[in-house]
Amino acid sequence: MTAETSPLNAQHVGETGETVVFLHGLFGQGKNFTQIAKALTPELHSVLIDLPNHGASEWTETFDYVEQADLVAQHLRSTVASAGPVHLVGHSMGGKVAMVLTLRHPELVSRLAIVDISPVAHESMGEFDHLISSLSRLNLDQLTSRGEADEFLQEPIPEKMVRGFLLQSLVRSGDGFRWRVNLDLLHKSLPAIGSFPEFDGEQFAGPVLWIAGANSGYVQDEYEPAMRKLFPRVSQTTIKDAGHWVHAEKPEVFTAVLRAFFTAD
Repeated sequence: MTAETSPLNAQHVGETGETVVFLHGLFGQGKNFTQIAKALTPELHSVLIDLPNHGASEWTETFDYVEQADLVAQHLRSTVASAGPVHLVGHSMGGKVAMVLTLRHPELVSRLAIVDISPVAHESMGEFDHLISSLSRLNLDQLTSRGEADEFLQEPIPEKMVRGFLLQSLVRSGDGFRWRVNLDLLHKSLPAIGSFPEFDGEQFAGPVLWIAGANSGYVQDEYEPAMRKLFPRVSQTTIKDAGHWVHAEKPEVFTAVLRAFFTAD
């Protein structure tokens, strides 16, 4: 695995095959897809990007899907997409970034996979408001260990997997801890994160795979017209017994679905 210097941090997994770029969701990091990327070798070479305000990438002053998509497009154009289009995977918030990027810069994308999100405005962001509020109540100056943070969060966030996912962004800094995610900006930007930009006539002509978790509510039948309007060659796959974090809950099935889509003739 290698990393490259850029306003956006990116790690590479694998050295052979066509390139697949992964964009994570809110609170995530590119490394969340490491297990999937390793399982896709040697058929595919993966690039795991930290989106702005996450991981080791730079922070921005505002949140805007067009700005985020253009930053990722600029990175791809100067690196892995310099010789031709790449495959693109986006989960949740990263899925919206991926859709906007593909519509604005279709020459960079060969095939697109969108994971458990739709090109619509999701007005209810209460779950994410609760999560950010819970993380913000951690006193980082007095925190002595990650275990102590996990214990503090057990009451407001009882799901062990969710706590573990969130605490990946808590890192040591000197004698204390800091967040590798821009909590303040993301908290005040939740309405923007839940939104989706308007497009007038733009379409992506390439193949698109729409992956849903069966136990999640982010992909509904009523959203299909909006998806098909932008991506007329879309097909949908629903993964059983999976919620919103499809790749973490059903990694083997998720990997098999991606491999079949990206290696198809």
